[in-house]
Amino acid sequence: MNDGIKQIQGIKRPYDSNPTTTNAGYQPVAKKKKGVPIVGTTLRELIHTSVKLEPATGDSRSRICPYLDTINRSVLDFDFEKLCSITLSNNNVYACLVCGKYFQGRGQKSCAYTHSVEGEHHVFINLHSLQFFCLPDNYEIIDSSLDDIKYVLNPTYSKEQIEQLDKNEKMVRAYDGTLYLPGIVGLNNIKANDYCNVVLQALINVGPLRDYFLQEDNYADIRVAPGDIMINLVKRFGELVRKLWNPRNFKAHVSPHEMLQAVVKCSKKRFQITRQGDPVEFLAWLLNSLHLTLNGTKNSNSSIIYKAFQGKMKVYTRKIPPIDMSEDEKRKLLSTEEYREYDEETPYLFLSVDLPPPPLFRDEHKESIIPQVPLFQTLTKFDGQTAQEHKTYKDNYLKRYEIRKLPPYLILCFRRFTKNTFYLEKNPTIVNFPIKNVDLRELLPEYHIEPSALVESPSTTYDLISNVVHDGEPGKGTYRVHILHKGSGTWYELQDLHVVDVLPQMITLSESYLQIWERRDVNELFKKP
Repeated sequence: MNDGIKQIQGIKRPYDSNPTTTNAGYQPVAKKKKGVPIVGTTLRELIHTSVKLEPATGDSRSRICPYLDTINRSVLDFDFEKLCSITLSNNNVYACLVCGKYFQGRGQKSCAYTHSVEGEHHVFINLHSLQFFCLPDNYEIIDSSLDDIKYVLNPTYSKEQIEQLDKNEKMVRAYDGTLYLPGIVGLNNIKANDYCNVVLQALINVGPLRDYFLQEDNYADIRVAPGDIMINLVKRFGELVRKLWNPRNFKAHVSPHEMLQAVVKCSKKRFQITRQGDPVEFLAWLLNSLHLTLNGTKNSNSSIIYKAFQGKMKVYTRKIPPIDMSEDEKRKLLSTEEYREYDEETPYLFLSVDLPPPPLFRDEHKESIIPQVPLFQTLTKFDGQTAQEHKTYKDNYLKRYEIRKLPPYLILCFRRFTKNTFYLEKNPTIVNFPIKNVDLRELLPEYHIEPSALVESPSTTYDLISNVVHDGEPGKGTYRVHILHKGSGTWYELQDLHVVDVLPQMITLSESYLQIWERRDVNELFKKP
């Protein structure tokens, strides 16, 4: 662990910039300055200032456009960045509904006007105002048959539709004829962004998080500082959630191009789409970024992120005397204030679970032994009794971790990768776990737990809803994710664009790297008024 000390949520503690190697598995959150008013603009204001609805011209041709039969829905793709294919500008961009290309402007010297004359493509849609126009005649088209295109570009959901999402078990048919389940949709791998895809797939199937971002009004009025680019992350994530749950898609897959562009920009190129990354690092950054952009504070109810994923933990720390000291000297040191055990309570968004080291030798058949470990054995790290030694460049410490509050959605990260002086190693240990009825009450000490925790989390039984798996060599390889579709009760394996159903028994045989567990009482906790 790094020797630096950072002030996190009012608690001083050693901080490691790499969340996969943190001892407790908690992820720090930046602290906001007190007394500083939140000024700036909102997402709704940004949308209204960038979108200018043009008044209807009253042209008699608006409702009898003769070119509607030239629209080719099979080539329409609104997932990519809204840039003109010629000028690369994002201002006043139109999509040609005949060939699917993007062009800027509508005037006589604009790219869209030139394209309409040269290519004889006449029907366009403004990608911001969602208005349809006929070029070069330059009149607005008003026709209800175009509503499906408008819905694909900007899906909207009523409260009644959102309530039925987890009850729906029927597959829907896309325009290209492909059958798919809303929410179980493949994401395009642009080059090496599969580590982002699996995290996004897992998060959009977390019920309260999904419901929150399906309705843009929930976060459209949140104020951000002028010039804050992080608002784009919230905007793009919400758009991606709505597209993945769209029951009227033109195709059975979605490209997360705009979301990934926002990730690269907002993370200052820490996460790239051209280089393999770590899903745990990306998940930790994404959750904290969304929390802070939604004006979240250290209060557990300040954002949907903390409401769903935040738990509490108490960390007991005791300094270990040097080995070369005599027993008498050790006793004297242990009685001093410096070597006494102290504790601190800290929040966490996920738990970092250690795996036992793999065997060094092969069996009698000269085959590698694949060790297995039960899930409950790995979780003894957080029972408040098991102590672990942690070394720094100067001193050694004994630490114990005690869970004080279990979150509605528990994220477990299995530390499979360890980096030594020479190279990155992967631990192939298989974690044996049931996918239902996992009771974690044993992690909550009956006599030391605060009464409010039992009130906040009366249920301690969890069911698995997503499981991220790494295949291949460390630092390379590929990622895939198992997702439970609640409506049908079927498990699906998603690896980029490939979506197949899978038996629950096969999930436990994989090298799990990241898991999200749902508590049984989440429907009561997030019950809508």
